[in-house]
Amino acid sequence: MENKYEALKLSNQLCFPLYACSKEVVRMYKPFLDELDLTYTQYITMMVLWELNRVSVKELGERLYLDSGTLTPVLKKLEQKGYIRRTRSKEDERVLEVTVTPFGQELREAALYVPAQIGTCVKLTPEEAMQLYGLLHKILDGQNGEKTE
Repeated sequence: MENKYEALKLSNQLCFPLYACSKEVVRMYKPFLDELDLTYTQYITMMVLWELNRVSVKELGERLYLDSGTLTPVLKKLEQKGYIRRTRSKEDERVLEVTVTPFGQELREAALYVPAQIGTCVKLTPEEAMQLYGLLHKILDGQNGEKTE
């Protein structure tokens, strides 16, 4: 007879290695981000801003899978550091926009080495990394009700 509690074994949970791996990867980033005086959440926020230059808080939250309650303190801290500016949209006063400042753009130059450093910490081939990236996004896209390819 099959053990009815088999599904409750930690070793049978997909969520646990995802959780543990996420924590470990963020931990690997810490020494590099400490040099930039950024948390991981601040870093990924800046990555979106470096790419787009200006974005609404709503779109930023969607891209980062963060709610406004989590994002607001991150944005306040980045603004205090002078990396971003938050302003109301001229087209719609209800929309709060975030723009990277020139000082924030300078930080981009300082952050250039971080992805390569992390690449040396994560022991995956480029092919394995791309496969994992695709699988993780398949899970994330499914969470948002989007079609996956």
